[in-house]
Amino acid sequence: MWLIYWAEHLFRFEFHKLGVLPRSIEGLIGVFFMPLIHSKEEIQHIVNNSIPTFFLLAALIYFYREIALKVFLYGWLFTGLLLWIYAQNKGSYHIGMSGLIYMLVGFLFVSGVLRKFLPLQAISLFIVFLYGSMIWGVFPMKERVSWEGHLMGLSVGVVLAFLFRENGPQRPKFQYEIEKEMGIEPIDFEAIWLEKVRLAELAEEEERLRHEQGHNIVYHYVPTNPEDKPKGENNL
Repeated sequence: MWLIYWAEHLFRFEFHKLGVLPRSIEGLIGVFFMPLIHSKEEIQHIVNNSIPTFFLLAALIYFYREIALKVFLYGWLFTGLLLWIYAQNKGSYHIGMSGLIYMLVGFLFVSGVLRKFLPLQAISLFIVFLYGSMIWGVFPMKERVSWEGHLMGLSVGVVLAFLFRENGPQRPKFQYEIEKEMGIEPIDFEAIWLEKVRLAELAEEEERLRHEQGHNIVYHYVPTNPEDKPKGENNL
């Protein structure tokens, strides 16, 4: 981004023509170059995009290392392509990294929610804390701001989060989940407890019925071997 911004001040070439020009054949080249082009007259444009780009890319690479490259390339391609198809200002060039920034925000937030993994959920909350106000950027509120690029980027990020939800980091599985996948049925402690309660109630009921019917069975043990008989007792 900064190398091309520097080149814009060295050469007379109109770099903005490398942006996306909606529904025009020559504007298709912007699908590949749009994120790298920024306004030469307003340095604040590239400064505002540099910080979130660095942070969001670092988060993507650190937490989603296995799929980071795929997410970034697919996000780059489809954000530009959808912008080329659906942008309303047919005669205006769309430039800047903001579309990809919205894509990264959408992916990091939704992916963390879908995976139900605490560290990734923490990143989702952090993204909301830092960039939650960016949601207003998907509406046509400011002139010369590509709200269509923001909307397409955010939409692509959300879709990629769903498509890659089974890839990359996952929530650690609990023991019962592993056993279930291996076909091992977990011990049904509730059924065992209910069976013990049922047997205890049955025994109490039998004892109650014996008392009601006047039967009281008492067992006495009489040794068969005289030597085992306690002294001072008679055989019954």
